[in-house]
Amino acid sequence: MLCEWTVECGADDPVLVVPWSDPDDRSRHFIDLRENPDDLDWLEEASQHPSLLHSLRALNATRSPVFTAKCDVWKMSAEEREPLLHELDLIPEDGPSGLISYIDLLWRERSVFVSFHQHEQLLHRITRLAAPLQHPYAMLECVLRPALVDLAGPQEGFAISLYVKALGYDDRAAEARWGAALEEVSSLLRTRAFATA
Repeated sequence: MLCEWTVECGADDPVLVVPWSDPDDRSRHFIDLRENPDDLDWLEEASQHPSLLHSLRALNATRSPVFTAKCDVWKMSAEEREPLLHELDLIPEDGPSGLISYIDLLWRERSVFVSFHQHEQLLHRITRLAAPLQHPYAMLECVLRPALVDLAGPQEGFAISLYVKALGYDDRAAEARWGAALEEVSSLLRTRAFATA
């Protein structure tokens, strides 16, 4: 599986704020799936994409080292597919359809959450362990960004945006490849390699 990570922590880069709410759509807001796992039923994206539902459930489970803050799934545009075809060394006929998702992850352990250095180590570990996964039509991209969390008092630290992209010969194939890659990456984050970061 093709994997890469980048850092977007400049002065002009966006900051993940938790809790958040969409000023244009009050129904879109932060849902703490650690405290209320049944609230997954309210997430439209999860109800439409079973692989996202399973991944969110796994990533917010009690023994998970992370919790999720935000997510989305969408069909890739031609402009998004073209560079991915090139990066995966495919021809256009291999991927006329594509799906992409992101999940914003926050580390539960405070000492990890506040440490840029530990996040860099985590990103190296995630991409190193995900690279051997057998998903030739999928890509994992991780972005390290600043985060401000105010759930029990304000804390400044870092978040990882986990992007999973996949191509297919039609929409069903793209969704199947995306879902398989997403679920395997989510399972990877629950392994002992990340139990004590």
